[in-house]
Amino acid sequence: MTPHLTDIPTLETERLRLRAPVASDFEPFAGFRMSERAAGVGGPYTRVEAYSQFGELFGHWVLRGFGRWIVADRSTDEPFGVVGLWYPEGWPEPEVAWSVFAEGEGKGIAFEASLAAREFAYSTLGWSTAISLILEDNPRSFALARRLGAEFEAPFQHPALGAMQVWRHPGTE
Repeated sequence: MTPHLTDIPTLETERLRLRAPVASDFEPFAGFRMSERAAGVGGPYTRVEAYSQFGELFGHWVLRGFGRWIVADRSTDEPFGVVGLWYPEGWPEPEVAWSVFAEGEGKGIAFEASLAAREFAYSTLGWSTAISLILEDNPRSFALARRLGAEFEAPFQHPALGAMQVWRHPGTE
């Protein structure tokens, strides 16, 4: 039996490549997900949970036709984080989502990659708007949302993750 996989497009920015995950990305991904840095995305998680979440990166593309990419350095291919389009069960609508590993922190990587992901959503997928759903105790993500031009829209209560905020990105008009 041959599995049916979807093609995950590659996006490039000045410094970054947004690409499909590869097996060697699991260790940096798991390191982030098991660390206190993952508090902003509901963690920290166990290694077993991180493995399931790594698989979600592929599965989301298959189920929705869009998803999140590994953000890597264009020159070295070092993975810096996960950024892209995310619409899991229980979300109010599709979002632009970001998580940056410690090696990518403070370099504008989430900003640059999120702009590319949002542009892909608008120009390729035909979205006219997007949100970012941010846990209430994540001020750094609030700052990034503002920098991306998003504005606070409403509170949101997620059954598992708790209190969150909906931030609305500027639309295509």
